[in-house]
Amino acid sequence: QVQLVESGGGLVQAGGSLRLSCAASGRTFSNYAMGWFRQAPGKEREFVARISGSYGTTYYANSVLGRFTISRDTAKNTVILQMDSLKPEDTALYYCAADYGSGDRRSRYQYKYWGQGTQVSVTS
Repeated sequence: QVQLVESGGGLVQAGGSLRLSCAASGRTFSNYAMGWFRQAPGKEREFVARISGSYGTTYYANSVLGRFTISRDTAKNTVILQMDSLKPEDTALYYCAADYGSGDRRSRYQYKYWGQGTQVSVTS
């Protein structure tokens, strides 16, 4: 079992930055790839970014490539999503998730453990 708790969401103007954190507890954190997803009202939950458990390989959705950076601190059992140059269309509930699989996996159904989410709102 893995428990995930997100923090760092908030309200920001377009062009601003936010830093989301996901604290993990439970089974060995380094064994899991970690992902960030987001869900806007009336829309499907979509993939944002992923970082592997072994070599820290990163993957990004095209919509955030070059603006968001995912990283992990294994010693602190934490994964970070640094979000820069935010746009109103980035407004959503952001979720942290853990996946025991390897490679480029972007489907929400491939992730076994989920946090409760943190709200990000970007005003124009």
